Amino acid sequence: MGARDVDVQAVLGLRPSSFLSLSLSRIRIGVKDVLKKRLKNYYKKQKLMLKGDNCADSYYDYICIIDFEATCEEGNPPEFIHEIIEFPVVLLNTHTLEIEDTFQQYVRPEINTQLSDFCINLTGITQDQVDRADTFPQVLKKVIDWMKLKELGTKYKYSILTDGSWDMSKFLNIQCQLSRLRYPPFAKKWINIRKSYGNFYKVPRSQTKLTIMLEKLGMNYDGRPHSGLDDSKNIARIAVRMLQDGCELRVNEKMHSGQLMSVCTSSPIEGTPAPQMPHFRK
Repeated sequence: MGARDVDVQAVLGLRPSSFLSLSLSRIRIGVKDVLKKRLKNYYKKQKLMLKGDNCADSYYDYICIIDFEATCEEGNPPEFIHEIIEFPVVLLNTHTLEIEDTFQQYVRPEINTQLSDFCINLTGITQDQVDRADTFPQVLKKVIDWMKLKELGTKYKYSILTDGSWDMSKFLNIQCQLSRLRYPPFAKKWINIRKSYGNFYKVPRSQTKLTIMLEKLGMNYDGRPHSGLDDSKNIARIAVRMLQDGCELRVNEKMHSGQLMSVCTSSPIEGTPAPQMPHFRK
């Protein structure tokens, strides 16, 4: 198949309006690099398909996309303590490439109980919503029960995926300390999609923000920015496109002795353990 025979619009999964919007005057160098990488992977996938190889297969059956929202103030002074106020999970089936289910619960903060106007305007979460919500340990228990119903870590292999390192290494880590909970073992390793995206499409870290990744893949943000659930759904859309392009999403970060560490890409791929409620600290 020659280059002239390929429907680039179909290969890249762009809607007509999205495709037309990618005019030469608008395509930056980074975007061109991503498009070239995607076309290259398309040809590679076609060759593998001719050989009978299933290059779209994934080690994980499911990916759980998590994007917390936390209390914040304008400028976020260093001494400010962030508490999780929204806990969303988007369950992506890596075989069907469809979002199979979602979970969302608001969380009642216990230290900075009053949300700042900046936080309300940024996240869209109201004071009434968090006042009526459960505390973090109660919400975490609901998340774990939901994941158990999906048979994650028992019948199905899965991994957690985040947009950056902060969700697990900072927000969850701090929240567990505030709630006097041990850090949950099932959240100790995850896929940082920013790293995966940058390495796969060969773009610098400055071009791996959520809206930029979407734009380079020919998509617009769908929903309300800084809504944890909407952010998670949009991150899932990026993960789907990367899987379609032949990227092997795999764990690349972990928490070890309370510290953030990278996971070597040459390390054996491991499934995430079945979720269990962590014990309270003494």
